[in-house]
Amino acid sequence: MRSGLTPEQVKQRVREGVQAFPLTDFDEAGEFVPAAYRERVEWMQSHEPGALFVAGGAGEFFSLTPREYSDVVSNALVARTGGTPVIAAAGYGTKLAIEYAQEAERLDADGILLLPPYLTETSQDGLLAHIARVCNSTRLAVIVYNRGNCRLSASTLRTLVDRCPNLVGFKDGVGNVEELIRVKSMVGSEIALINGMPTAEIYAPTFRSLGINSYSSAVFCFSPLIAKKFYKALMADDHDATSVMMREFFGEYCRLRASQPGYAVSIAKAGARLTGHSAGPVRPPIHDLNAEEEQVLSRLIARFETLPN
Repeated sequence: MRSGLTPEQVKQRVREGVQAFPLTDFDEAGEFVPAAYRERVEWMQSHEPGALFVAGGAGEFFSLTPREYSDVVSNALVARTGGTPVIAAAGYGTKLAIEYAQEAERLDADGILLLPPYLTETSQDGLLAHIARVCNSTRLAVIVYNRGNCRLSASTLRTLVDRCPNLVGFKDGVGNVEELIRVKSMVGSEIALINGMPTAEIYAPTFRSLGINSYSSAVFCFSPLIAKKFYKALMADDHDATSVMMREFFGEYCRLRASQPGYAVSIAKAGARLTGHSAGPVRPPIHDLNAEEEQVLSRLIARFETLPN
């Protein structure tokens, strides 16, 4: 379903709140399962995220073929109701990122999340040229993901915002507070700033102190209840509640996530299995949690889903 949202409207929708990143449903043979994925999108949307970021990191973009990418995005759009923005990933080199952006536009997505270029290191001038060309290739809203080998300076971002009217968001996965202060000062009134740190809740109080109240939540993939419970306490400045959840849930969750490379997606898929919303296994080269690790996660979820709001 087409929403008809403009880039400006997308910007407003992602400026506040918890952003959802649906897992991609695979069967035991690793094949995409469209019907299960549509159910997932409907379920997540019912919990009112700011936007649905599909076929991204949590959706295993790195493992999808171009055809599968199109299938994932189109099924998300079929399942979407109302005005919830559907934002699809784009990435790799410039020409391929442009192809993904244009495919997302052809399918009537509302925007793209531009992931870092694949493998290569580059300069600020190179990043500027890459991002500008992708932005200029589409009418969709563009949110750039600042992490890995795409670390933008505030001055580069300022130039991009001046040159690219459809660049509406900056998702930060680096956490350099000094640079974030400069970003906030230079472009914070013009684009949406999103906390995109791994397990963003851990960093949410710091980002909130900078006036950044939007973040992506991996926990939302399997327990919107826990994710929104934390966000509600954060926005209410309920330091007692956030401290307990930080220490006894998110701290343990991060310890488990950090125990193996690639577990950022694996732990979310394990959580989905444990809460009755299985998205199937992850695809290689990452691998699923073992039974003991799932038991630890199960106890965490069971405890914090039953706490009062």
